[in-house]
Amino acid sequence: MKIDLSNYLKDRYQETQSRQAFPGPVVTIARELGCPSKVLASKLIEQLNTLDYRFSKKIPWKWISKEIMEESAKDLGVDLAEIQYVFDYKTHGVLEDLLLSHSKKFYKSDRKIRDTIAKVIRNFADEGNAVIVGRGGIAITRDIPKSLHIKLEAPLEWRALRTSEKHNITIEQAKKYCLEIDKKREEFRNYFQGKGNDYTRFDLCFNCMTIDSEEIASIIVETLKIRKLL
Repeated sequence: MKIDLSNYLKDRYQETQSRQAFPGPVVTIARELGCPSKVLASKLIEQLNTLDYRFSKKIPWKWISKEIMEESAKDLGVDLAEIQYVFDYKTHGVLEDLLLSHSKKFYKSDRKIRDTIAKVIRNFADEGNAVIVGRGGIAITRDIPKSLHIKLEAPLEWRALRTSEKHNITIEQAKKYCLEIDKKREEFRNYFQGKGNDYTRFDLCFNCMTIDSEEIASIIVETLKIRKLL
């Protein structure tokens, strides 16, 4: 089939301009450890992509996860393994950072990696029809008008039981691990939003002990409809 190049380029330009002028829609999901964020993201995508008007932006909804790490590594020009520690909520000390910067030719600091992660997340969010799990998503995309921000939580005992079964550790060890990871995730968000920033409150919070993922996904979809974000 013959393509009209001038019309094709015109359409592509208009699509790009539209995306830049009207970023989103985007949904971010933050969670306490032990809450089923991946299951929810999968069910939410499934429901969104069965809606009659899902192709209003000519692209299906997608769940962004490993793509964040892959694109960040690509942008930084490093192997995935070199930035994995940041995605595991670890950091280098000042001295370690200094030593590594002198021993590695293409060393990237914690700040550089995190700033790149933010840029990658923002690009996905601007493109729209994206569900972003974790990684400080709310702080990076809060200013996008067509955005919805979700928090998954549950009692510590319930989360510890799930974590204990998953990692084959005692309940007490699981409680300690849950609280430790929750704190690290909060610190990661604070890097982008600033500690105590009231601007990044979540729009909806769900108790995963009493509401299952299918129900939560349905509520999110209805909320997107009500707020005219679809």
